Amino acid sequence: QNMLEELLIHKPDDPIQYMIDHLKQNNDDAPRICVLGPPASGKTTVAMWLCKHFDAIRISQETLLFKEILALTEEAKVYKERKQEIPNALWANLIQERLSNVDCIKQGWILEGFPENQEQAWMLQSSGIIPRHVVVLYAPDTVLIERNSGKRLDPVTEEVYHTTFDWPSDLLVQQRLVEPEDLSEQEIAKKLLEYHRNFPGIFQIYQKVLKSINADQPSVDVLSQVLTYVQTRHRSAAPFTPRILFCGPPGSGKSLQAALIAQKYGVVNICCGQLLKEAVADKTKLGELVKPYIDSGYPVPDNLVMKILAKRLNALDCVTNGWVLYGFPRDIEQGEELQKSHFIPN
Repeated sequence: QNMLEELLIHKPDDPIQYMIDHLKQNNDDAPRICVLGPPASGKTTVAMWLCKHFDAIRISQETLLFKEILALTEEAKVYKERKQEIPNALWANLIQERLSNVDCIKQGWILEGFPENQEQAWMLQSSGIIPRHVVVLYAPDTVLIERNSGKRLDPVTEEVYHTTFDWPSDLLVQQRLVEPEDLSEQEIAKKLLEYHRNFPGIFQIYQKVLKSINADQPSVDVLSQVLTYVQTRHRSAAPFTPRILFCGPPGSGKSLQAALIAQKYGVVNICCGQLLKEAVADKTKLGELVKPYIDSGYPVPDNLVMKILAKRLNALDCVTNGWVLYGFPRDIEQGEELQKSHFIPN
């Protein structure tokens, strides 16, 4: 799926060679995560922890401006020095340039605090930067304003601490902590207002891969919930034909559930026992072979059952719409027969 996304975005002149190169270079299992949220919600803490856990590359506005040597860094710094807003297009180009480096491709990336608005999100998408997971931290504004006032930064490790909630035990670390810039209550209130105004536009773009997590709880719980989410795999958007198998003891409700699923999703409902009776009633060749067993109450041999079942599962309606099957297999041998015939439930 990732390779198809890349093909559609970049439209290479030689798509076959492009796919070969993609398979050689890319690690499609590498994390591609955005960590978003209002000021003081804990984005840096979560992003740094994820980077350590996955051995991925953390990218934030600070790292792009002060840690990286990129072609566009100087241009962005000029805006910063003049205290002007850096244009969305420049941010998007900076991020694209950084994410195209080999370390990000191989190890994956954690993008912290970006995109900040819908326009930036669109620009990232059109550059082929599509996160697999978007984590959004949230907390009441009053909590965030209180948190912000006690925020302290370690200039050596870039880790964020708090005078009340998360004070380091190491005396050396305590001594070198500094207050970040823009700590006035008015400044944070202004940033929160801007965040709340922009968030609905971001949500609209990423809603299928976005998870909101309450940041107003112990950091261990926040990190645990974040990790659980980013380790989930989203189901592929590619169309697929459902092949559903219901197992369970007599009276457990297989036939009712199968009928409800068939009705709801338009798949073919197949009861193995009913199938055998229909074969006998229709007087087919296989039906004639099955009839003596059914009349005498003996179990029908697996090879006959499998032939009748295979014929039904190969029918056009089953192949096109999918199927839900119950009443077979009843034991491990029948299960193996089903596997050998390549009717594998998904």
